[in-house]
Amino acid sequence: MQVYSRPLRCRRRSAPDELGRPRVTVVGEEKGSDVRISLDVIQMAIDCELDVALLLSQDQDFVELARDVRSVARRQGRWIKMASAYPAPSGATAERGVDMTDWIPIDRATYEACLVRSGRR
Repeated sequence: MQVYSRPLRCRRRSAPDELGRPRVTVVGEEKGSDVRISLDVIQMAIDCELDVALLLSQDQDFVELARDVRSVARRQGRWIKMASAYPAPSGATAERGVDMTDWIPIDRATYEACLVRSGRR
């Protein structure tokens, strides 16, 4: 297994505070991680190294990955399951997983534990 890391890019974001006043915060954003994940999943699908891919994400950028994995499975005449797990209720505007995947709502503690074990956090 190869481990990749990506630097965080810090950006200033403005959001209202509790009283509605603008408040600027610095937010770290990962850039390129979803591309790396997608490349790894596609390669494993092509090489028949996976039957199930579980994304801990609600990021709709992964819809293209799900579509491409279905295409690989169809061409290979086999079954590959794509699922996305996310914390629910998370307070997110969309209580849903990635389109074209099975949605698996999980409790916040389980979601956080998965992030800690994977080294993200």
